[in-house]
Amino acid sequence: MHNKFFTLILTLLVQFRNSKTNNNMTMKIKVAKWMVLLTLISLIIACNPKKTEPEAVVIDKEQIKKEIQAKEDAFAEIYNSGVIKSIGYYADDAITFYQNRAPLTNREERIKFLESDVLSNTNKISFKTNEVFVSNDGNQVVEIGYYQVVDSTNTVINTGNYMSLFVKRDGKYVCLRDMSASDMPVE
Repeated sequence: MHNKFFTLILTLLVQFRNSKTNNNMTMKIKVAKWMVLLTLISLIIACNPKKTEPEAVVIDKEQIKKEIQAKEDAFAEIYNSGVIKSIGYYADDAITFYQNRAPLTNREERIKFLESDVLSNTNKISFKTNEVFVSNDGNQVVEIGYYQVVDSTNTVINTGNYMSLFVKRDGKYVCLRDMSASDMPVE
């Protein structure tokens, strides 16, 4: 584009120089106006900075999967200990969808539910992260996983799948939404 532009300017300059009569004075004025206009346009184009695309964030999907699995392991350890304390798994505004009950919409409901569940049995739970789907900026992760519940004799009493949405807050992933579904037959 720049070559065509400069060729046009040179052509106008040659025409301006070669015009010799008074009748050509009008032509000289027109050529001069065009030269000024084209010079201004060229300056605007030359001074316009090129827009650069933001650098792509490098996402290490395997590392994120390990981080999420570590959160699942920590959650299971706290649950299996029988003492529900600060879990650090859920965001304060998380909503949890458990089976056969209304969604738990705040921290107090969630802790109360988990405490009553822990007090009523000696079951142990474990989680396995199967897949993670990470947003382009790494600030959201959808996890698909598998859970297993065993009783005090290590007999499997429930298994199923779950899906969790994690968001990054203050540099750490917290669960914002989760739900699970048992794959055991209904009795």
